[in-house]
This record gives sequence, structure tokens and C-alpha cells, in this order.
Amino acid sequence: MPHHKSAKKELRQSEKRRLRNKAFKSRVKTEIKKFLNYLQEGDLGKAEEQLRLVQSLFHKGVNKGIFHWKKVSNKISKLFQKFNQVKIKAKATTH
Repeated sequence: MPHHKSAKKELRQSEKRRLRNKAFKSRVKTEIKKFLNYLQEGDLGKAEEQLRLVQSLFHKGVNKGIFHWKKVSNKISKLFQKFNQVKIKAKATTH
């Protein structure tokens, strides 16, 4: 345990930040799972809407310093690749 007043304050602040970041990361993971479920069901409209939400949350996380921008860029790219693959398959089956 810290002995100095400023160290105690820093401990309180870092604990608050840790919990806030943890909650935000958990929400992002949940939204990604929802997106993947929509993809699996083949509901492209809802999947695209969900993908835009996930993208927005990732960017907010970068601005808040929760995620590194390169990691976010990579994740978004992978999600869009999955979305586009399903979209192409859906188009091929309708024609």
C-alpha cells in the first residue's frame, strides 16, 4: 500500500480507470459477438448496422486511450473482411 497522499490518490484513480476500461472493452466484445451472430444467421442488414456500431466503439476506445490504433485498424479490417465474404456468398447464391 502507498504511504504518500499523492500515491494513494493515484491508486484510487488508476483503479477507477481500470474498471472503466474493463467495462468498455467488455461492451466492445459483446457488440462484436452480436455482429458475428448476425453474420451467421445471414441477416446482412443488421450485421452491417452492428458493424458500424462496433467500428464507432473501437474509434471511441482509441480516442480514450483504451485501444492502440493499429490493433483497432486490424480488428476492423478483419471484421469487414468477414462481412464482405458473407455478402459475396449471399450474392452468389441469389444469382
